[in-house]
Amino acid sequence: MRLFRYRKPSVKTLLGVTKAKKRFNKAVGITAIKRPLRAPGNFKRRILRKAGYNSEPMKFLRFLKRKSK
Repeated sequence: MRLFRYRKPSVKTLLGVTKAKKRFNKAVGITAIKRPLRAPGNFKRRILRKAGYNSEPMKFLRFLKRKSK
């Protein structure tokens, strides 16, 4: 486990609510229906990842930028 986390987990994540909702949606079949609607967001995330937006130096620079405000 890391000492410094980029983002802290939400209360719902810590309590397991998020995982339960995901399991329910998968069992009911909602995820298959919503899959085409997630394509634009997935594409954007893929482009940012290739550009290095989520690399350690960029995370650190964004962290410094947030702290300077």
